[in-house]
Amino acid sequence: MNITTPNPSSKSKKSLFRTIVTNLTFWVLIAIILGVLLGHFSPENGVKMEFLGKKFIQLISLFIGPIIFLTIVLGISGMGNLKKVGRIGVKALTYFEVVSTVALAIGVTVAYIFKPGKIDKSGLTFGDASQYTNGAAKDFSWLQFFLSNFTLQVLLAAIICGIALNFYQKREQTILVLERFSKVVFFGLKYVMYLAPIGAFGGMAYTIGKFGLATLIPLGKLMLCVYLTMALFVFLVLGSILRYYKISILSILKYIKEELLLVLGTSSSEAALPSIMVKLERMGCSKSVVGLVIPTGYSFNLDGTSIYLSMSVLFIAQLYDVHLTFFEIMTVIGILMITSKGAAGVTGSGFIVLASTLTALHKIPVEGLAFLLGVDKFMSEARAITNLIGNTVATIIISKTERDFTELNLDPVSE
Repeated sequence: MNITTPNPSSKSKKSLFRTIVTNLTFWVLIAIILGVLLGHFSPENGVKMEFLGKKFIQLISLFIGPIIFLTIVLGISGMGNLKKVGRIGVKALTYFEVVSTVALAIGVTVAYIFKPGKIDKSGLTFGDASQYTNGAAKDFSWLQFFLSNFTLQVLLAAIICGIALNFYQKREQTILVLERFSKVVFFGLKYVMYLAPIGAFGGMAYTIGKFGLATLIPLGKLMLCVYLTMALFVFLVLGSILRYYKISILSILKYIKEELLLVLGTSSSEAALPSIMVKLERMGCSKSVVGLVIPTGYSFNLDGTSIYLSMSVLFIAQLYDVHLTFFEIMTVIGILMITSKGAAGVTGSGFIVLASTLTALHKIPVEGLAFLLGVDKFMSEARAITNLIGNTVATIIISKTERDFTELNLDPVSE
């Protein structure tokens, strides 16, 4: 009688294959590749896929409000120490301003040294920048920023409710109900995330189909500078901050790889907001810190956007051979320190912020925004990814400074 001996290597191969095909990251990556191929070889059909990306982001957006509200309310009411809430808020805002200012300075420095605007302008075609700026460069309005920023509105309402709940007689029963509802919301989100590959496919197919790969050639220098600058910021600036706390930036990037790929496909950091909050808690950050820092960071800690905006201002100045003095460059940084905070919640945000900045300078033609239309969509992925990484690092740092961080857990099995 022949006895067949099991082949260990065969089992391991099957196990590896099963692990790969059941991994959401694998399918998101495949979807991105298929989206690029469709958009490149069949642009018309690629453009038609836009609705898939938009619908997925809209679906995810339904969870953002409830998750932010429940996380913050439960976090504040669970602290029992309102002084701690205020302390975390002050620390977070201080950190945001310092780091985003560094990002602005790096963007200006790289653009000034490498001069991406000094390129051959022949063959460039202009789009209609008015579709992004509503036909005019409006001054930045904090009132408009607040009224149009849903995340900030929910954040404020949740803080008020969380504080009020500390004084409510039936506080424990209310918290119990909110915790149960929170579990239901996150359970629903878990299944919605299985649609991530569809959203990534639609977003990438539309991007390539609409703008094409050829449109990147004239503005390739600007794109290269933006991507390299953001990589420099992530690995040197954010990496150094994490290294001080003996944490590797590479290990963090590996831990949030699914969220990074999702942002890459959808060009929206909001698509990853709910899941990044869950992962940060599993990593070891306290629920209260995650609930306060992440939503606030989505409005006030936009490192990638800050780099892009500062480089774009100098890029347009270089295109028109406008010389900026040192004082004027410092003015650009100062203006963007304020206006960049409104870049997350306003329709056509990037162009409106750029238009308001150029208008404030009274020196650089606002019409130069048209040069950015061809590549803005492609650079939006880099902005969103850098914003996501920046807020992830910020949450870890604030948790560390609060000594409210359990043992670092980056084990993917626990997810």
